[in-house]
Amino acid sequence: MSDTAVPVLWSGDLTTTLAFYRALGYTVTYEQTRPYVYGAIEKYGCELNFAAPPPGIDLPAEYGGAILMVDDVAARHAEYTTALRAHYGKVPATGRPRITRFRTGQTRFSLIDPDGNTVIVIQRDEPENLEYGGSRALTGLARVLDNARILRDFKNDDRAATRVLETGLHRFATSASALERARAYAALAELAVATDDPERLAHWKFELDSVELTEDEHAALAVDATAAELLTAWLTTRAVEPAPEPDAR
Repeated sequence: MSDTAVPVLWSGDLTTTLAFYRALGYTVTYEQTRPYVYGAIEKYGCELNFAAPPPGIDLPAEYGGAILMVDDVAARHAEYTTALRAHYGKVPATGRPRITRFRTGQTRFSLIDPDGNTVIVIQRDEPENLEYGGSRALTGLARVLDNARILRDFKNDDRAATRVLETGLHRFATSASALERARAYAALAELAVATDDPERLAHWKFELDSVELTEDEHAALAVDATAAELLTAWLTTRAVEPAPEPDAR
């Protein structure tokens, strides 16, 4: 015997909800509006159902929805990004709906649908003892960087991560290594892109470029140093318009 649990999420407007998931490549397997609202979608053998919220219930702007375990989280993020960019013309990274960004090495990301349901997409073999940051074995700016990571990558709170890093730099910049300072500047530049703050982006890129690093340190910083540019490209690349049909005349 085996059981299957199917998450039932709230939908304020079933047509809009199903259109969003259709854009992601899901198949609508059931749709009804009378005598009550109910819908179902399916993809890769995974099913999600939707129903109207109970009368008189004021739902928060965003709330828990479902956890989706996948074999390749990076590939799934790329797939959803491509589909959303094609549907909306750009990647919806703020408001509702939206998809959170994905950095190399991450094992999860979040998809927030038009109703505020949050689907957390997680790598199936994500370590059980996943290290979320905040290691007590670290000190100074290294620990600040570790603390900021949980805010950025797991809580998706870019503004809080920015505050933590700026405060940490104020306290520990003089005692931190050049590589630690460069990592902090690179992280703040990426966060400036995420929060759409071009002035801070220019400031932190200038600070990053001013740090003198050895060849080995430049190599160690490679992924962090390009994060802001990669995020900019992800956010600003627009869908490619289909080529016009040739004139048959």
